[in-house]
Amino acid sequence: MTDDTKGTNRRGFLKLAGTAAPAAIVAAATAAPTTAAANPVDLSSSVMQDTDHTRAYFASARF
Repeated sequence: MTDDTKGTNRRGFLKLAGTAAPAAIVAAATAAPTTAAANPVDLSSSVMQDTDHTRAYFASARF
C-alpha cells in the first residue's frame, strides 16, 4: 500500500466527517424529546423522586 492511497482515504474520511457531524448535530437538536410531566414532591417518602429538580440536575450532568 502506498502513501498516496493512505492519504486519499484520510482526506475522504475527513470530508465525510466534516459534513456528517454538523448534520448529526442538527438532527439531534431538532428532535423534540417526548417526556411525561414530573411528579409532585412527596415529602413523606425517603427515596429519590422524579421531580423537575431531579430532571434538571440529570439534564445538566449529561455530557
